[in-house]
Amino acid sequence: MKEFAYIHDEKQNPSPLRAVPALSSFSDDQLDDVLNSSSLLQCEQGDHIIKEGSIDSRIYVLLSGELEVRVGSKKVAAITRIGEVFGELALVNHDKRLASVIASTKAVCLAVDQKFLQDIHPREEDPDFHAALYEFVARLVVRKLEATSRRLAEVEKELKLLRESQPVAEIKAVAVPKLKRPVKRAATGRKPVRRR
Repeated sequence: MKEFAYIHDEKQNPSPLRAVPALSSFSDDQLDDVLNSSSLLQCEQGDHIIKEGSIDSRIYVLLSGELEVRVGSKKVAAITRIGEVFGELALVNHDKRLASVIASTKAVCLAVDQKFLQDIHPREEDPDFHAALYEFVARLVVRKLEATSRRLAEVEKELKLLRESQPVAEIKAVAVPKLKRPVKRAATGRKPVRRR
């Protein structure tokens, strides 16, 4: 993976970023500051952009290619839409990453370092910028929750249809084989007497 400083013309935001509705939280000047604190990541297939368990202060925007999200070794999601933002919870919870994000094709991502943003816009000196930053994250989280809720509703419908289309299986009595009964010994401990 190669990383380069992101250089853009002031007030000229690239089209993939115009496709990110949540970026409307920022004024043009604020968005310029966001972009000036960013890097471009050129990823080859298999490159890890985010590693599960790592601590990272960056938020990412997919500019080209496709990515997959993995928890452990299991693929749990794909990131395929240009302009899709990921890793935004690092801004809120400052905790270890819960999943890995890996390039499934060649990809280019914009990496926004929110710690650098906090350095150039200290919270006490620029509350408007931080309000816009948290509005940005809130919009992303809401969109992802809405998508998850829609998918959950679809899965519930599919499950209900499956249950209705398959008759309840009849429970068949299973013949239990007769077991040989052990020979009982008398309480005296003597061997049982066999009859002829």
